[in-house]
Amino acid sequence: MKKHYSLIALSLALFAGSALAAGDAAPASPRGKQQTKLGTCSKEAKAKAIKGAERRQFMSTCMKAKA
Repeated sequence: MKKHYSLIALSLALFAGSALAAGDAAPASPRGKQQTKLGTCSKEAKAKAIKGAERRQFMSTCMKAKA
């Protein structure tokens, strides 16, 4: 009898887990998009070896351009 309860519990857990996994993923938050842009712009600035005030200006322009 205990095997049956365990099997039922396992089946329910698997069913509930698959139902949750099949749901639509939440869209990326605006903050996540901004972080992605920031990372991309930062990598570009690093590749160009931009530093100081010039880097701040580049980052500002880059973030606005990709908005």
